[in-house]
Amino acid sequence: MLGTDFTKGSPNWIDLGSPDTAVAAAFYTALFGWEFVSAGPDAGGYGFFQQDGGTVAALGPLTEEGASSAWMVYFQTPDADATVATARGAGGTVRAEPFDIMDTGRIAQLTDPAGAEFAVRQPGTMKGLDRASENNALCWAELHVPDPGAALDFYGRLFDWRSADMEAPGMTYRVLSTAEGDQEDASFGGIAELQAGADHARWIPYFAVADVDDLAVRAQGNGGSVLMPAADIPDVGRIAWLADPFGAPFALLKPAPRG
Repeated sequence: MLGTDFTKGSPNWIDLGSPDTAVAAAFYTALFGWEFVSAGPDAGGYGFFQQDGGTVAALGPLTEEGASSAWMVYFQTPDADATVATARGAGGTVRAEPFDIMDTGRIAQLTDPAGAEFAVRQPGTMKGLDRASENNALCWAELHVPDPGAALDFYGRLFDWRSADMEAPGMTYRVLSTAEGDQEDASFGGIAELQAGADHARWIPYFAVADVDDLAVRAQGNGGSVLMPAADIPDVGRIAWLADPFGAPFALLKPAPRG
């Protein structure tokens, strides 16, 4: 599972772009018990979701014309400019060229060749998220694309990710790991083939929770919706896919005990 000892290719930040940050903040604080803390009067409405004083995610207004509300996963890079150049040469699209967020880090917004949006983050004074893989925090990042093999090639050129095949009902799931450390311990996400009826390639963040079913009901009671009802996945855990009041998809996971 994802940790906070970030290395090249680790998901090290996540934020939500929303058309109404007040409503979005109210939804996620009611769902996860987070606290929303503004980044200040000059931050353009951007702020941090915190749990027990540690940042677990962030929230800001939509900034791209025609953009839909969505969670954005950021992957660590030692050199944002070099990673952007590699992505462009590998068929990716640059939506926002690298820029500095004061001294906290340098980021860029990208789209992979299949159309899935993601971002890269070069740490500055802020290393990344303070909490991961604990209840109500990011624990997994999952990519859904038409051609997982092509996606592995693209992201491998950017981050040197390793992968291991895991057989799942009707598909082969690719478990992703960073280049450093034990491959299983360094796993942080996966790639799945885009299923029939899915509208577009995308990254889906998973948040670890103690009770998937309870939070699914709670989400519906606060204006969200259930995209995929809670179900048990052997050797993985219990999962559900939800959407917030503005349609931004995300997932819940109660991990299976590790033997």
